[in-house]
Amino acid sequence: MRTKTKTIKNSPGIQRKHRGKVLFLMILPFLLLNFLFAYFPLHGWAYAFFDYRPPLKLSQCDFVGWKWFRMLFSNPTQLSQLWQVMVNTFAMSLLGIATSILPLFFAVFLNEIKCKRFKSVTQTLTTIPNFISWILVYSVAFSLFSNSGMVNTLLQNLGIVEAPVKFLDSDKHTWLSMILWSNWKGLGWNAIMYLAAIAGIDMELYEAAKIDGAGRFKLMRYITIPELLPTFFVLLMLSVANFLNNGVDQYFVFQNAFNKNHIQVLDLYVYNIGMTGKSQSLATAISIMKSGVSITLLTVVNFISKRLRGESII
Repeated sequence: MRTKTKTIKNSPGIQRKHRGKVLFLMILPFLLLNFLFAYFPLHGWAYAFFDYRPPLKLSQCDFVGWKWFRMLFSNPTQLSQLWQVMVNTFAMSLLGIATSILPLFFAVFLNEIKCKRFKSVTQTLTTIPNFISWILVYSVAFSLFSNSGMVNTLLQNLGIVEAPVKFLDSDKHTWLSMILWSNWKGLGWNAIMYLAAIAGIDMELYEAAKIDGAGRFKLMRYITIPELLPTFFVLLMLSVANFLNNGVDQYFVFQNAFNKNHIQVLDLYVYNIGMTGKSQSLATAISIMKSGVSITLLTVVNFISKRLRGESII
């Protein structure tokens, strides 16, 4: 009888059930945090259907239904503004997707460095900028490229230019400068995932290729890069799904009266309307539409991935 009871307790089914409970309890705190910060705030979408005027309570404001959504497409001034904002958003997102291949190549070449100390120093120096806030990044940019910054001072002292070059106070090449700063900040951090994928490549593939006479560049071309492509495509599809999500921080600190026309992406536009323009209801309506488009893009990308690669990303 004791042997039978012991066998039941140690059966694989009970062990799997116990292990499942332990794993669920481990992820439960993260599920709660995700609910609190990602889903619970969605009750704020109700502001899009009211004429909200702070500091009044929402119950004290007039219910206007779809007024703010109709206003986006019926007001010519608002529509023109929104069109320019969408052009900026699409431009920055497309540039981000076009340069998303850079971390892959950076990881490949970093992996080929034989000197471990130099490799470690390079990886550290390129990863640290990710942990620097955009406020400090703009401070660096201002120190270097302002009218009285180091670059302009050096150019004037060398006699290359007579007047300071307006690097920051100009609307020229705004998209290019933003994508360059973004890549400088995130290149090393984005390469970490590819370095982890490289560590998982079967070393027997390299040994077999070396026996066949493959050099370092052929190893990269025919083994390393093809093995990294599945990871790249997953990240690329996630980038497409987040096409309208450019963030606020970078564009907020770099915006000024000169470049506002080309730096104002959708997230910054919503912030400016809600906080500066004091129209939280309109800003919420735009955010709802943006969320709807993002979910649609994610669904489409997931469908394409399932049809072409046989794998789903969600």
